Amino acid sequence: MEQRRPKPVPQLVSGLVLAGVTSALWAAWLGWDQQRDVHADGSTTGPYEAWQVIGLVLTLLVPVCWAASRRYVGGAVVGVTVGLTASAYYDWSDDSSGLFVVGVGMVMMGSLAVTSVLGAVIASVKRGGGVVTGL
Repeated sequence: MEQRRPKPVPQLVSGLVLAGVTSALWAAWLGWDQQRDVHADGSTTGPYEAWQVIGLVLTLLVPVCWAASRRYVGGAVVGVTVGLTASAYYDWSDDSSGLFVVGVGMVMMGSLAVTSVLGAVIASVKRGGGVVTGL
């Protein structure tokens, strides 16, 4: 059976659309909460609560699965990674210590790894390969 390769322009468009969707979802879930919580002992947490990050991850599953099921795995991986990385950089760049760069790098590597695996699994199942083995 001959494998069809997706054309590069739809891959690019899907990546750009997913980057925009990802940035919008970041703003909806995390962008509005900028206050750190100060506890009685003087320690601080935040600014995000766990439910906000979980909500962002779960809502990002929908566009990633949609794109990967239509063979736009590259667009899904690159779009979500770029969207999350750019949003984290924009949101955290006011940190005077400069350590925000470490966090941004972790967001980039984590989103790249997770979307790559998820996209490969969905594309494999969609092709009829069933469950991916050997992971």
